[in-house]
Amino acid sequence: MERRTFATASSSTWPASPGEKGRVRIQRAGSQASTKGPAEWFTGTVRIDPLFQPSAPARTGATQVTFEPGARTAWHTHPLGQTIIVTSGCGRAQCEGGAIEVIRPGDVVWFPPGVKHWHGAGPETAMTHIAIHEALDGKTVDWLEPVSDEDYAA
Repeated sequence: MERRTFATASSSTWPASPGEKGRVRIQRAGSQASTKGPAEWFTGTVRIDPLFQPSAPARTGATQVTFEPGARTAWHTHPLGQTIIVTSGCGRAQCEGGAIEVIRPGDVVWFPPGVKHWHGAGPETAMTHIAIHEALDGKTVDWLEPVSDEDYAA
């Protein structure tokens, strides 16, 4: 991982961490390896591209996730909630007990803390989103059971 720091005009504008006050950190595109979404957490073909991890005292991180047609997460919850921003394609999202929602580029989806949900691509179209989450005691997600083909197609 290449890391560069630059002095900013004002030392109080964006401290990256307590030891880097007055510095900005740039995470270069493509500097972190993509990974395949593990079968325990995803159905279908999923690629995960890390964007950033929190630097204490911050606790927010983000990943870019690409789902091939029909691919999706397992049911899961987040201790402090999750925001996803759809960047391309057409997907689906559902909270337990609710309707399946179609999500498109530019849509911003918020899943409240502890709410069981899933998200993924549509049946015929891939979908990419940026997932933003906060860690609580080092944990960002609780993975549950897979979303069945019947539930996905409902």
